[in-house]
Amino acid sequence: MADQEESPSNRKWIIAVAVLLGVTLSVAGGRALVGRSEEEQVTAQGMQIAPVGGALAPDFTLVNLEGENVSLSDFKGQPVLINLWAIWCGPCRIEMPTIQSRFEKYRDEGFIVLAVNFDEQKADVQAFGDEFGLTFQMLLDPGAKVQKLYRTRSYPTSFFVDRKGVIQAQHIGVMTEGNLDGNLAQIGLGN
Repeated sequence: MADQEESPSNRKWIIAVAVLLGVTLSVAGGRALVGRSEEEQVTAQGMQIAPVGGALAPDFTLVNLEGENVSLSDFKGQPVLINLWAIWCGPCRIEMPTIQSRFEKYRDEGFIVLAVNFDEQKADVQAFGDEFGLTFQMLLDPGAKVQKLYRTRSYPTSFFVDRKGVIQAQHIGVMTEGNLDGNLAQIGLGN
């Protein structure tokens, strides 16, 4: 059989069929997801919710050092700093006093700090908090589930969530006072 050269009209026909097939599959996939929660939809599509600027912060529930359940959604309407950290992390040790000072400065404005520890023992986390005089929420993350949900690749990593629950800034690595103040301004604190 001789090779046939595709004519421009044949190419247009092939492209039209491919687009129509793609739209049909997309609509069918969407119908299969109707009535499901966002998490179920994401799981059904084989993806994870990505914590990115301009998106709602993925909710989570962890236990604090007092043994109480704490959910991110408990603080909707308040500016929140989610700080993912570990005891062995040198940069985490450097920035914690600055985070504590800003928590004290802005707590009357509803500012919340959720310090999510990387899967370490409660006694060790408590000792760390006592050493630095930390008074904000320190949360335990057994199995590092929230670390995975927030796709943490290095410590510390911080997410700044506004009063609507939307991530306005992310900072990877140690924050200077200037970094922290700039990120807090993005969620309505200071300046």
